[in-house]
Amino acid sequence: MTYEIVIPVILAFVISALLGPIVIPFLRRLKVGQTERKELESHLKKNGTPTMGGLMILASILVTSLVYVRDYPRITPVLFMTAAFGVIGFFDDYLKVVLHRSDGLLPWQKMLCQIAVTGVFAYYMVNYSGISLTMLIPFSGGKYLDMGWLAVPVLFVAVIGTVNGTNFTDGLDGLASSVTVMVATFFSVVAIGSNAGIAPVTCAVVGALLGFLLFNVYPASVFMGDTGSLALGGFVVSCAYMMQMPLFIPIVGLIYLVEVLSVMIQVTYFKKSGGKRIFRMAPIHHHFELGGWSETQVVAVFSITTAILCMIALLGIA
Repeated sequence: MTYEIVIPVILAFVISALLGPIVIPFLRRLKVGQTERKELESHLKKNGTPTMGGLMILASILVTSLVYVRDYPRITPVLFMTAAFGVIGFFDDYLKVVLHRSDGLLPWQKMLCQIAVTGVFAYYMVNYSGISLTMLIPFSGGKYLDMGWLAVPVLFVAVIGTVNGTNFTDGLDGLASSVTVMVATFFSVVAIGSNAGIAPVTCAVVGALLGFLLFNVYPASVFMGDTGSLALGGFVVSCAYMMQMPLFIPIVGLIYLVEVLSVMIQVTYFKKSGGKRIFRMAPIHHHFELGGWSETQVVAVFSITTAILCMIALLGIA
């Protein structure tokens, strides 16, 4: 039990914590600084803060998990999704902050890459995983939902929605890290209790994020960038599918869902109404900021909300 649970947390934490003093100065020398939106005056002081810190998270997860991959082969698809989406995020960050292409990957390029990675994962799940795409229904007493042929299209929607929701959540110091460490802890508890065979990677993510938070809490000395946020989205949704729990994502990942919906609603309403807005700013964490909440208040409330939702989700498993 110690080998499967405690060691991955400690090892990933130590790697992440040790990488901080190495990676952050290196990113500063490369001048890969974040550019903040002018509408958020309180954020302008963050201009130039190194981004792409997700490399620290990815390295910690991958190095730790590779120690376990032979004995726990089921962590392989989770590692693939985490790394593959992290690579997409890396190229997006690289284009933005190194080559100074403001939009990074074009929307169609990013979507095409995400669909391709999801397609590989879907093919693996259907043909090689030995895990059914039936989904455990929360609070049903152990009943599963079988969607037949619709399960694959739903998988694509779940993956792309979760990944982009996680990406939109990364907008305040420590927000995406704090929310996702709660979600990773939830999946760790379930993986251990159900002997799902993926506990080493879920615990590694917990440790990697705790180590990253040493440098990412307010005032952050590094941001994870799309490199980290897309990788974490891939981790969350792949864990859910490996344990037949995608229906639990809207519960434990409610913050991700609200973030992405706030952007979709804002953009749609803005276009339909000729320039009017529902929220002060989207994603919704900025709406609360402009309403008078401090950055640390938003992070605390969103993190506490996620922790409570994770405990509710645990009740929904039985």
